[in-house]
Amino acid sequence: MEGKAKSCESWLKKAEKRLKTARKFYAKKNWQNSKIGCGFPLSSSLKYRQTNWQNLKFQIHNKKRKLVWYRQILATLKSIPVRVCVPNNQAFVVGSKDESCGNQVCQWNGNNLVFRVPSCLESKFGKYVESKIGAFPRNLNRLPATGAKTWHFYYKSGKWCVAVSFTPDNVEKVSRSVDYGCIGIDINPGSIGWAYIDAEGNLKSRGQIDIVTMLSLTGIF
Repeated sequence: MEGKAKSCESWLKKAEKRLKTARKFYAKKNWQNSKIGCGFPLSSSLKYRQTNWQNLKFQIHNKKRKLVWYRQILATLKSIPVRVCVPNNQAFVVGSKDESCGNQVCQWNGNNLVFRVPSCLESKFGKYVESKIGAFPRNLNRLPATGAKTWHFYYKSGKWCVAVSFTPDNVEKVSRSVDYGCIGIDINPGSIGWAYIDAEGNLKSRGQIDIVTMLSLTGIF
């Protein structure tokens, strides 16, 4: 809401400046022979039967009303108490890139997830709560050592689940320069066609791969 009010103020400032500058231009004597020209020249519309100045004034009037409405809402929002609804079936632990392991509260050590308990609950649960996460190591190679990590705990199908969001490492370029040529691929419902050309655009090789055969070799089928 503050951003909308700020944007509205900026628009009003620019629009009023355009009108003021245009009025100064037409107030000059012999403005028809001016070498500078008007940044917002006066023009009229036969369809709407009004000038562009009248249209801009009407827009300024509406923007001022909207700005007053934004300010009234902001004043009301700042005066009322903040109400927070905490769900009992999920929780987020937001990390930062300048924190150790991307998150000081919740950290993954490769096998277990270590969660730091709030001070008010240390007498009941201890300083840390540690748990092993099943079926997570298969994606361990995607989790970078640095960068922010945000953990999401949610209750689903009678058990607690955990997910993590992070910024992946930049993928290194593995392809070669076009000086080595290019490979074109045509994917069809039952096969994949391919063709290789050199840097001059000459066809060097081509072929076709049956999708069923390819999947059988990879062990999917």
